[in-house]
Amino acid sequence: MENSTQESHLGPENSVTYDSPYALYAMAFSPTRTRHNHPRIAVGSFIEEFSNRVDILSFDPDTLTLKANPSLSFDHPYPPTKLMFHPNPNSLHKSNDILASSGDYLRLWEVKDSSVDRLEPISVLNNSKTSEFCAPLTSFDWNEIEPRRIGTSSIDTTCTIWDIEKGVVETQLIAHDKEVYDIAWGEARVFASVSADGSVRIFDLRDKEHSTIIYESPQPDTPLLRLAWNKQDLRYMATILMDSNKVVILDIRSPTMPVAELERHRGSVNAIAWAPQSARHICSAGDDSQALIWELPTVAGPNGIDPMSMYSAGAEINQLQWSAAQPDWIAIAFSNKMQLLKV
Repeated sequence: MENSTQESHLGPENSVTYDSPYALYAMAFSPTRTRHNHPRIAVGSFIEEFSNRVDILSFDPDTLTLKANPSLSFDHPYPPTKLMFHPNPNSLHKSNDILASSGDYLRLWEVKDSSVDRLEPISVLNNSKTSEFCAPLTSFDWNEIEPRRIGTSSIDTTCTIWDIEKGVVETQLIAHDKEVYDIAWGEARVFASVSADGSVRIFDLRDKEHSTIIYESPQPDTPLLRLAWNKQDLRYMATILMDSNKVVILDIRSPTMPVAELERHRGSVNAIAWAPQSARHICSAGDDSQALIWELPTVAGPNGIDPMSMYSAGAEINQLQWSAAQPDWIAIAFSNKMQLLKV
């Protein structure tokens, strides 16, 4: 990669590593803390069989250590495709964290962090109207503005909006022509999704009959794998294409043409996350074992955009999270490791 003048390298002294007994994929930061006032992070195994695990870690920023709490670890059917903590647990009038996971179903778990730590399953939500089995869920997103809503995406071409407080499907739509790979909320009633059909579509729950296509893959039927909606500036989204080194930045006001394409990865990009505290920064990670942080200029120059900082991991990076609860730390997952990077 060409070095830009601004580029800085994040060194190992700026990272904290957790070694798991198994390969890791899904990760989530909690907005609440443990009773010792430490940030809490959930990590999910990626084992290609039925029996998988989710571990709940606590992070001590003073000693820079990550520790699993064995009494909060639990078995999970199949590898969780995504983990997410309740974005606003205070709204529940509960002192405990709620964790959601997707895989065969959407599942909710309660993390009871009292004098005796324990974890209890709350519900298993099946979006199939006709069968006790449901098509595998690729992803989900928790609505921060109305946290009773979770939207799930599935390989059966649908997106399902759940009211998790009532445990009922609020609405289910055929969102795409092929598998839906990711979903993201923008506003209380507006979400977007990406699919194997190569399109980014925006839906409004007030008008379920229509959707707006704001981007399509340049090569027909190149799947779009991930979608990130910029929470600091809802005009902007980012998506990634299958087997591509590009991060595509979209402005929903000017559909079809990306406002920027970030092309400095030397392998396929696997994960993207907007900075939680800045509208102009985004992180990407991929098969080149690199996590790159980008600052989007107001106007892109003719030679493209260089990352402002980079970090090299020990293997292909499969997953990335940048949490509003811990904006100074980015979590990456590669092989059997979860690493926190200080930014």
